[in-house]
Amino acid sequence: MKKTSSLPYPVIHCDLLIIGGGSAGAMAAIRAKEMNPKCNVVVFEKGDIKYSGCIARGMDALNIVAVPGVSTPELYLDATRMACEGIVDDPPSYMMAKRSWDLMKKLERWGVCFPVDDGGNYEILQVHPVGKFCLTMQEPELKTMLAARLAEMGVRVIGRTMALELLTTGGRISGAVGINVRSGEIIACAAKSVILSAGGTARFGLPNNGYLYGVYDYPGNTGDGYCLAYRAGAELSGFEYTLIYYIVKDINAPLLYITLTRGGKLLNAFGFDKSKEHPSIKSMLVDHHKEGSGPMRIILSHLPEERIRAIEEILFTTERPVQERFYKGRGVDFRSGEIELWPTECFLCGGHGLTGVRVNERAETAVPGLFAAGDTSLVARGHLSGAFVFGEIAAEEAVGYAERERMADIDHGAVEAVIAGRNDRLSRSGNRIPVEEFEYKVRRIINDYIVPPKNEYKLDRALWWMDRFRSELHDIVRIATVHDLFKAYEIENIIQCASMSAVASKTRRESRWGIWHYRTDYPERNDKDWMKHIVLTMGDEPRDIRVGERNIITMQIAKEQT
Repeated sequence: MKKTSSLPYPVIHCDLLIIGGGSAGAMAAIRAKEMNPKCNVVVFEKGDIKYSGCIARGMDALNIVAVPGVSTPELYLDATRMACEGIVDDPPSYMMAKRSWDLMKKLERWGVCFPVDDGGNYEILQVHPVGKFCLTMQEPELKTMLAARLAEMGVRVIGRTMALELLTTGGRISGAVGINVRSGEIIACAAKSVILSAGGTARFGLPNNGYLYGVYDYPGNTGDGYCLAYRAGAELSGFEYTLIYYIVKDINAPLLYITLTRGGKLLNAFGFDKSKEHPSIKSMLVDHHKEGSGPMRIILSHLPEERIRAIEEILFTTERPVQERFYKGRGVDFRSGEIELWPTECFLCGGHGLTGVRVNERAETAVPGLFAAGDTSLVARGHLSGAFVFGEIAAEEAVGYAERERMADIDHGAVEAVIAGRNDRLSRSGNRIPVEEFEYKVRRIINDYIVPPKNEYKLDRALWWMDRFRSELHDIVRIATVHDLFKAYEIENIIQCASMSAVASKTRRESRWGIWHYRTDYPERNDKDWMKHIVLTMGDEPRDIRVGERNIITMQIAKEQT
């Protein structure tokens, strides 16, 4: 990459910069080119865009589709209000459901497989509190299909590049600074608009097996998007929603909805069949943690052979091919054995949860020219449908914004500050603590003090530790290679997200969402005082976390039609 003659780092210019090339980012890039083929679109992707992001390769369902004649966007609002226990803004969720059918038909035209029966009817699973919205999919190459389409349309992907700082000029977005995670080279990008789609915070809590990268979600997700938006002046919310899933023990792999909706049985540790008693993962966790009746397990041995083969086909091809080797290694045969379940590590996520950058139904943040989509944005429990739909919405709005605005000048002082920070970190090669050991300690402390059950004392201790870790990362952690360098940036983001989670959790003085925000000092849900959003913004510096509150945004049309 060529450097500008008068600058020690390369500068590129584009109309739209997308940070993160997963499901939302890839869809945003494609939609931007559909809107305006002449739009100059650049993607910063930390990994390889062909396999990056939470789906990585294939997917077995589009979680939220309002199929005409089966369900409606209005009914979906009822379902998501129940699932979110009221802490959800209607407009983004309604817009996502309203556009979901057209989005699904678009994917179908691209060749994505949505199975139909002999009558031409889609298979729609019941996984929400009310209504049927989960449309099955059989597409083992979904991500590679998106990446290929993106390349065909002329999107410029700058791979192995982690965004370090957003640039603003006159209160509006003006670009970003990134670093190549293999060479350490800094790159500046001037952009008229920016979409953040860099995922949630998967590497947050520590898995029970102690493996740093054996997490439920994409391990490259370390809260980069949250921290970028926060430092640029955006609003964040939902950081008290400390999500824990209930999934196959010791492997990042889906199972529950694929098996239970196809006749699998759910047994607790005492052999009682709990298949009909659990409407959600949340209720399973309550049994596991509060009643001590876990671990639970899935039994498929009673199913006919063709049903078991169909489940294996989904798990071993469409979802995670590595699962077949995993189960063989464990000696598990679905025809005779059982599949043990266990709580995952704690993580922060907009797609599966309620954490993220606050956006409206147009994917706009509080910073002009900055948009967000996917797990980075707060479109409550939007899953893959939310990533795709809001990737498209963000692109539509960002392209329109770029067409109205001129290119702002890059703040070279801000770029030079990033370079100085990089050089300072690289000067610490003589420190004694390896980066990996330090990350292990940070995430173990997150398990100790932020993972529920929570209370005031534990959360105060978490904040004390995070302040200490900020200093120790500078004073004692060895950064001897570029690999160490970008891992240090990731750990900084994990620490920042942990601090924000502790602050938000302290502020919400009630218990809500089952085990996910259970406070032993405030064990009851309190709608009178806490039916509202806890909003975080940055004060004078990143550790100065300012707390505010926002009312829930409801839609009259939803009330009239549900």
